[in-house]
Order: sequence, then C-alpha cells, then structure tokens
Amino acid sequence: MIRKSLTLAAAVICLAVPASAEMTVSLYSGYQTAPHSKVTTSGVTGSPSNFTTGWEGKSFDMPPYYGLRATWWRNDNIGFAFEVNHAKVYADSVGKTTGNFDRLEFTDGLNLITLNALYRWKNDARRFTPYVGLGAGIAVPHVDLTPTATGAHTFGYQLTGPAAQWIGGVSYDLNDRWALFGEYKGTYSTHNVDVEGGGTLKTNVVTNALNLGVTYKF
Repeated sequence: MIRKSLTLAAAVICLAVPASAEMTVSLYSGYQTAPHSKVTTSGVTGSPSNFTTGWEGKSFDMPPYYGLRATWWRNDNIGFAFEVNHAKVYADSVGKTTGNFDRLEFTDGLNLITLNALYRWKNDARRFTPYVGLGAGIAVPHVDLTPTATGAHTFGYQLTGPAAQWIGGVSYDLNDRWALFGEYKGTYSTHNVDVEGGGTLKTNVVTNALNLGVTYKF
C-alpha cells in the first residue's frame, strides 16, 4: 500500500509540474529514537487501562529505519513534498511488563505518510543550502502486539490516525544532479489500534531522528 501511494503521488506530481520546475527524489536513513509515552487500553484482557512504556528505536536492526521524499520546488525557495517515513518503535521490557504484553511494537514501520511544505535558502554561488519543513498526514503502522493473558497476536497494517512532522537540515550539491544532505527530523503520530481477540490500544508516539541522505535532481 505504501509503495502504491508513493508511486501514485509521484505520477500526479510529475503530471502537474511545469517543465521549468525542479523535482527531487531523496532517500535517507539515520539514527531514530522515541521518548516514553502513555498507553491506554480498553477491553484488552489482562492489560491495565493505563500504563507508560519506554520505546526503543533500534534504527539499524532489520527492518531498518529509512525514508523516501519526492519534492516539487516551485521556485528557488518554496517546495512541496510527498514523504513516506519508515520509523519504528519497540516497547522496552518495563513497558511490556507493566502493560502485561509479551510483544508491543510497531517495527515494520510506524509508516507515516505526509504532505510537506518546505522552505530553502538557495544561493547559486554556494553548494550548501539550508532548509526547513512542516508536514501533516496519516499513520499506517504495522502493528505487532501480544497480550500476555490471551496470547492473541495482532499482526498487520492498520490506519491508526493523523501524523505530523518537522524537519531542518542542510543540503550539499555534488553536481547538477546529485546532492547529499543531513537533517534533524521529528514526528508525532497517533495510534488507535484494534486488538486481535477484542479491545483497543491507544498511544501517541514522538520520534526524533538524525538523518543522512542522497538526493537526485531532475
């Protein structure tokens, strides 16, 4: 579903962009973490209605943390982007124990799909270009959780709620086609999960990441 969404968005943007506009496609990875958050359950056998869990990012474990961004720069400063961010979080041992879960994770991605507005300070006389951006969209995480009391395994993609992101970074032009970039990226996503065997689980997740990536311009 994510691959189809990215392909469709890229096709729509390409059809809408005039020949003089600049298009870029970026791929990135990096080190991503997430602070603890409150978890609320309803109707989940054996789990308390409220508990707090710490989250681990484990950015370089399979599947790794990464992101894809397609940007339409309308002029030297303003751009709009479609982005898929494959962040992930694992509940720590304390969080799983207090919530009575054998597994509690979103590890084939929080999968945040956003539309972004970007601003850059481009100067043709230099190779470095600072930029910032804001985005909003949806969370389509791969839910992987098992309550200890029932052993029922919730495993699959769900549309769980809205998401937002903010970024700031610097791009370095290697030549007319290729550039490298480094950035800070923060996200906020809401997750209202249907649990196998009955009940729901709700939590809001914040992530922080330092990314390195490559951009192709056309």
